[in-house]
Amino acid sequence: MAKREFFGNNILLTNETAVMLYEKIKDLPIVDYHCHLNEKEIATDKSFSSLGELWLSGDHYKWRAMRLCGVDEHYITGDASFDEKFMKYAEIFPLLFGNPLYYFTQLELKLLFGITLPLNKENAPKILEIANEKLKSLHVSDILEMFHVEYIATTDDPTSTLVYHGTYGETKVAPTFRPDRILTCDNGALLELEKASGIVTDSLEGVKKALSARLDFFLAKGCKIADHGMDFLPLADCNEVTAASLFERRLTLERDDLARLTSHLTYFLAEEYTRRGMVMQMHFGTLRNVNTQMFNTVGKDAGFDVMRGFVDTDRLAVFFDTLQKKNALPKTVLYSLNPSAVPALCTLSGAFPNIRVGAAWWFNDTLGGIEKQLEAIAEYAVLGTNLGMLTDSRSFASYVRFDFFRRILSSFVAERVEKGEYDIDSAEELVKRISYTNIKDFLSLA
Repeated sequence: MAKREFFGNNILLTNETAVMLYEKIKDLPIVDYHCHLNEKEIATDKSFSSLGELWLSGDHYKWRAMRLCGVDEHYITGDASFDEKFMKYAEIFPLLFGNPLYYFTQLELKLLFGITLPLNKENAPKILEIANEKLKSLHVSDILEMFHVEYIATTDDPTSTLVYHGTYGETKVAPTFRPDRILTCDNGALLELEKASGIVTDSLEGVKKALSARLDFFLAKGCKIADHGMDFLPLADCNEVTAASLFERRLTLERDDLARLTSHLTYFLAEEYTRRGMVMQMHFGTLRNVNTQMFNTVGKDAGFDVMRGFVDTDRLAVFFDTLQKKNALPKTVLYSLNPSAVPALCTLSGAFPNIRVGAAWWFNDTLGGIEKQLEAIAEYAVLGTNLGMLTDSRSFASYVRFDFFRRILSSFVAERVEKGEYDIDSAEELVKRISYTNIKDFLSLA
């Protein structure tokens, strides 16, 4: 068999049917319903000084890979120049065989810059020269237009001013309500909530009123989604009197009691989301900032979060059932960092209305991880209602992840077509729904 062209047009497409299906979806618009992009950089149409800045100013995927290969922190989050950081990344890049970064990076070079050279130490100077020249005239708006990005949901603290959200070109940028920091009941966070809402937050009732007010403000700014990044799953709800007592003692609570208080507020917010017709996303199975020394040095979201060894999905059944009995269960999307929980989540999605298992998240958005996620959803839930891909990224270059996903999806479905197990007309409709239509319908986007 002849060797394929390096990162040619049919990369990851395993047969002619996959090529045909991919052609049907490759240029569909993008609805990025969960990301960590900076909305100010969209509003101000940011440009980039170098490929190193575009790639390495905030992408903890790449930072983690560099650490795994022994690169000094000076070239990762340190004060080396972006060109120096790029050269170090290029040096270790050939070691990333099978890592999703290998695919992401080569697709970024190909789709953003038209570069099809393999990235390595020898090719790095030429690649940097070509990319940096193109970056002189490539702004954020150009990247969004290139990938047909129709909708972006950023991730925003309840105290955020949301002054940069709006429509830019053909892209609508909407906020997502992310209450994690407030739900810790940290005094500093509560004082910020009080300032943003104008409502005193020295009581549980006050906190709830302030959160409700901020939800209304977010909705006025186009918000459709709330997102919870959780280090645990909700406990059974306690009554209002118990929760108020816990709140009064919040500064001295042990871990389990603080979890009870946070769970109570999570129930409250879920009901508020339902009243407003919002979608709730839940991200869990994560153990954050496990390297204390590095956390103290470089801060959070820098590549030191890991997958939990166990996810107690039974708690979600109680959570959803409690809300359902009140007719207060919102549309919900579930993401587990530990993939072993995905089959259980799929079965759970069949027990309650409007529950979906989300995209293969974070460590799982690999070639094999996405295939396994699609397989689990197909076998234990319904693949045809899947909501497709998102970036979950701080990097504008990450829109190539949609192309990566659409190629994998095309091959995944085409395999069944080639075996005579699925008809081609249904296959075309299926990949279109997963790539674009389902998420638009789920979010009620015009």
